[in-house]
Amino acid sequence: MGLARYKTLVDAYATDIRAGRLTPGTRLPTHRKLAAEHGLALVTASRVYAELEAMGLVTGETGRGTFVRDAALPEGLGIDQQTVASDMVDLSFNYPALPGQAEMLRAALKQLAASGDLDALLRYQPHGGRPHERAIVARHLASQGLTVDAGQVMITGGAQHGLTVVAMALLKPGDVVATDALTYPGMKVLAELLRLELVPVPAEADGRSGLDLHALERLCKKRRVRAVYVQPTVHNPLGWVMSLDHREHLATLARRHGLLLIEDAAYAFLAQHAPPPLAALAPESTVHVSGFSKNVATGLRVGYVAAPQAWVPRIERAIRASTWNTPSVMTALVCGWLEDGTVQALESAKRKDARKRQALVAKALQGLPYLSHPTSYFAWLSLPEGARADRVAGELLAQGISVSTAEPFCTAAHVPQAIRLALGSVDLAMLRGALHQVREVVEWSAE
Repeated sequence: MGLARYKTLVDAYATDIRAGRLTPGTRLPTHRKLAAEHGLALVTASRVYAELEAMGLVTGETGRGTFVRDAALPEGLGIDQQTVASDMVDLSFNYPALPGQAEMLRAALKQLAASGDLDALLRYQPHGGRPHERAIVARHLASQGLTVDAGQVMITGGAQHGLTVVAMALLKPGDVVATDALTYPGMKVLAELLRLELVPVPAEADGRSGLDLHALERLCKKRRVRAVYVQPTVHNPLGWVMSLDHREHLATLARRHGLLLIEDAAYAFLAQHAPPPLAALAPESTVHVSGFSKNVATGLRVGYVAAPQAWVPRIERAIRASTWNTPSVMTALVCGWLEDGTVQALESAKRKDARKRQALVAKALQGLPYLSHPTSYFAWLSLPEGARADRVAGELLAQGISVSTAEPFCTAAHVPQAIRLALGSVDLAMLRGALHQVREVVEWSAE
């Protein structure tokens, strides 16, 4: 088939999909059948579907086939933050805020404006943060079970920036980074940008314990794995908390295979009495990353990295290259709240708030197969046999509810039919109603 005929076939499919003649969820012919029907080489048939997938019109699933994608569903939902209409119920991103936080900010800004330190905040800061602020964060980490020197702490522009500077400083293009088969989408974006190879590791069979460490060890014997990205406490999106035995085993593997452990603790504050951080069990191998977006406010882009002393200069250089230093006013504000107990009080209040929201989930989704943590701000809902996540998400979007499909979280070839529900961005009454709508759409999709 010539180029013109091949392009004509792509255009014909695109037109039928956009016009609604091929509806979302429709299974398209196999590559071999498409080739036979149109007299194509198999490689050309595959190219037709590849172009349609690049256009966001179809999605291919290993072992299942090629399906028409719901065009109403924003591409990359769950990775790229979309502008959500004011009347939309946002269950795709978490903005956990509590009543009265705006007044707290107003009072803190007034206090900061009256302080004698204000002039210093107008100047460039040290790349890793001012020494006394690094010491404040170190004391905060000690309360979380991680003892580090202030000089091992670097202040960043949020946890995502923390992950970025760690990868910039300690990894290079082509490095293999092992991670969960379902993981935080921000790490996927970062790996793509820095040309890292994310290799999925399956979860333990119970789906609640974390990485299958035997599978990780087999991978280390086959490939030169440079790092492991892991969320041991309140995993996003599955909510698990890795056991102490599991953490100790992972620390042993890191020593045995020379692995860098990148520990993301963004949601760890939600789990009280969790085992010690990985950085406490394998301090020579682990970089600990977190921030104050979830426990304080998403608009305060302040985070931190705690690393072995030998790696600090390289990470500080990456901070210089990317931002020079974290905005000093926000850092001073957050450190003031760490010192006066505000952060601790907010964390306690948000655990209680998250527990109320999980109670609504338990009631609305009773009997459905979902995973969560009792005090987390999200739930992972597997869909019934035959249901398609893009169709469910598209129908919910039409009803004014935004959710994430599994696709943004998935690092493996097989994408499960599931949705993630972020629970922290709407009030309780609105969440209750939205969860009942989610159940209705999921049950409808299985009919």
